[in-house]
Amino acid sequence: MRGKILLPVFAVLNSFVNAQEKYVLTTGPTARSQCAATTAVSPTFSFSTFAFTQSETYRYAISVPSPTSTETFAAPFSALGSLIPSVATTTWGSWDPNATATATDFHDKYGSASWSALWENARPFLNNFTSTGIYSTTVSPTPVPSAELILPPRDYFGPTDCYNFPDGFIYGVAGSAAQIEGATSHEGKAPSAADIIAKDQPSQDYVTDENYYLYKQDIERLAAIGVKYYSFSIPWTRILPFAVPGSPVNQQAIDHYNDLIDFVIAKGMLPVVTLIHFDTPLQFYAANVSSLYDKPSVGYNNGAYQNETFVDAFVHYGKIVMTHFADRVPIWVTFNEAFTYCQNGHAVDSVIKAHAQLYHFYHEQINGTGKVGMKYSNLFGVPLDPLNTSHVEAANDYNNFQVAIFGNPIHLGTDYPAVYKERVPDYVPLTKEDLDYIKGQRIFGEPMRILLSWGGKFGWNVGYASQTYVYITPTYLRHYLSYLWNTYRSPIIVTEFGFPVVNEAALPLAQQLFDSPRSQYYLSFMSEILKSIWEDGVQVLGVIAWSFVDNWEFGDFTPHYGMQTVDRTTQERHYKKSLFDFVDFIQART
Repeated sequence: MRGKILLPVFAVLNSFVNAQEKYVLTTGPTARSQCAATTAVSPTFSFSTFAFTQSETYRYAISVPSPTSTETFAAPFSALGSLIPSVATTTWGSWDPNATATATDFHDKYGSASWSALWENARPFLNNFTSTGIYSTTVSPTPVPSAELILPPRDYFGPTDCYNFPDGFIYGVAGSAAQIEGATSHEGKAPSAADIIAKDQPSQDYVTDENYYLYKQDIERLAAIGVKYYSFSIPWTRILPFAVPGSPVNQQAIDHYNDLIDFVIAKGMLPVVTLIHFDTPLQFYAANVSSLYDKPSVGYNNGAYQNETFVDAFVHYGKIVMTHFADRVPIWVTFNEAFTYCQNGHAVDSVIKAHAQLYHFYHEQINGTGKVGMKYSNLFGVPLDPLNTSHVEAANDYNNFQVAIFGNPIHLGTDYPAVYKERVPDYVPLTKEDLDYIKGQRIFGEPMRILLSWGGKFGWNVGYASQTYVYITPTYLRHYLSYLWNTYRSPIIVTEFGFPVVNEAALPLAQQLFDSPRSQYYLSFMSEILKSIWEDGVQVLGVIAWSFVDNWEFGDFTPHYGMQTVDRTTQERHYKKSLFDFVDFIQART
């Protein structure tokens, strides 16, 4: 079994190694193949009358045009509501730990007293809790002043490619609820893992960017600069505060995301919805909430996916969200970076089977015409010495453990890789019936998250370093896309790729805005994506950048991934150069 699983990947890696990764000694300065050979001549020097003749051009961002018609991807909720069990809807208030008045409806297991108890149970894990920001209601948007939409000066060295993106290429930006919304205990939302995961860190997610109330202004700004897709997550604990089937749906949450999606579409953009982004309801940790901090045997955190009630509850929640919004949402993501929050083998089993159920529900019962996928996370491993067999095997094992545990059953209909079964003793075997049910999903492709970070060689870093684990490594991105495409044979959406410039948070505002390293990251990566498409034959469907605004990075605000700044006192946003460059690069090639 080990040979059968690893040999195809081994062959793919070896072909890339020999073509791209072999270290070949050369001599002399950098060749300039683009310069035609000329006869060496001496320059001619002369005087002339000096005058300030330099002229500068400027351009405005090309905004997304208002839609002339609205595409739908499924029937509306009025026609789909019968696909889910009848559930009550209600509303709750907001939780304030300093409030003196308390609810008294203890007879109602889903009443305000029971809802407040969810927060009281989480109180020991909340650090310096405050839910109070500047806003407490949705802010009406205002047009972006034209002065803010003038493109910044271009960097001197830029892309030289002549390729275009295919028709229908997806391009957009992303954020996640826990990292941008704030209002964490407002309008009926219950506590989740994201609210307590960083309890010992200096900054929490309680207020963040207040996108929950500023979403219209954020969308207005993205449409004005020309962004086509807006990717966001919907917190399970807003839709179903009590998490489990049979509990009431939060009507305020349904109304909020209906309005958000409608506003995205009204501005000429399209929404991408993620169902869970590191924010599992705390109910799935049962009485042992502190188990969230346990060291996993598979991923990096305990997302409680292994809870025996998780699959049914998550599928129920997913069906509620899909039936309400499927008519307007073209791309659905079930799990964000599933590997990261898989505690053990049972968690992996839960993710794959819950994802499969929602995939089939969307395509076979809703009859949706959009896409349903899962974001993978993989710090892609390459052999330090591509001619060393043990190095190649180590790279294969590393990538298989992070990607193939999902990619094999979902895209290929094959069993888990041997390295996973050897290292995870509690893995749940997949039957032939399981694989037959799961495999069908590959026809529409899957969004895949790409994170890039490696050690270098010859004493050099592998590329320009960021504040975190990300490096500017565009040629490795092309390598990785070829690996994914040729191994899993599915189209790819590159999601959540971004670059936190070193110490950007400490810079004056003007220097934060002129973020050339981030621009270099995006433009070089997208240049390599074009080469992957046109030269390597890889079907890349689109790109979604992380993040559209500086946000909370699970305990800290200082790694700035955003393409806009946020004033933490006023919540005012400013465009960075990288957002202009990202959009302009794609618009110039579509």
